[in-house]
Amino acid sequence: MLIAHQAQIRKAMEGIDCVPAIEEAFVAYSQGQAVVPPVGELTFKEPPGATHIKYGYIIGDACYVIKIASTFHHQDPKVPAHEGMMLMFDQKTGQAMAMLLDGGFLTALRTAAAGVAVARQLAPKNVQRIGIFGAGKQGRLQLNHLLRVCKCSEAIVWSRSAHALDAFKQEFSNERINLKTTHDPEEVAATCNLIVTTTPATSPLLSASMIRRGTHITALGSDTPSKQELDPAILQKADVLVADSLSQCQSRGEIYHALKTGLIEPGKAVELGNVIAGKASGRSSDEQITIADLTGVAVQDIAISKVALAALKEQSS
Repeated sequence: MLIAHQAQIRKAMEGIDCVPAIEEAFVAYSQGQAVVPPVGELTFKEPPGATHIKYGYIIGDACYVIKIASTFHHQDPKVPAHEGMMLMFDQKTGQAMAMLLDGGFLTALRTAAAGVAVARQLAPKNVQRIGIFGAGKQGRLQLNHLLRVCKCSEAIVWSRSAHALDAFKQEFSNERINLKTTHDPEEVAATCNLIVTTTPATSPLLSASMIRRGTHITALGSDTPSKQELDPAILQKADVLVADSLSQCQSRGEIYHALKTGLIEPGKAVELGNVIAGKASGRSSDEQITIADLTGVAVQDIAISKVALAALKEQSS
């Protein structure tokens, strides 16, 4: 069994475009080729934290994967807030293939890749400005990845933390981008037509009245029933509503909250894999409002672990 730590995995993954693998995984999921049980979840109060267990397999594939990922909002600066690992097993024998002790790196990377997959389908042709909610690791990854596929040199990032905003701006100081920071959500909505939300918010950061025609929003933060970043009326207002998993988004995420309030019907949303495969409609006009609700699906973990395992083997050969 191969055992790899985060530093090895990071080095092996340098320069690898994992977006195609993530897109293929979404398509397989939407076409019924994947077995993905409901998310296992542990929540903690002191300190606040959550552990997610996501697992499954693609029918006929070489492996199955169990991913354990945790986020704890503790006060010890020496201990990372994020932890995680991906366990890979042979689908035919059940024998352990690999233990990827990635510390949450692969989860963050596959989430960023999903953001790119969504942008390819739903972002306006002319992205005027990219708006990022959340100045943490995922916010930085999203902007880095989106700059590779969007012809845009303007971005703005929102956070409540001035320190986090300063660190974010410093990281992008050498990039060819005009980056602004703000504490005002309305400033993001008023100037951006591509917005990504990456926060652990438990109440809406954006209201429907803020959202302009032609805006796309990728909502990433609401991966538990208690989290929420968007006013449910935004989903009601959307011309196109996309879920990474229709079944999963009925119990968590922005779609869950909109369904609970009765502002949308279950049939309004379409699944991302079907949009990628051309079986469901994505954006058809730059005037449309489009929303993607990404709660994180085990097929992403399967795809990224396979990419990582191949890269590690290539590195050692």
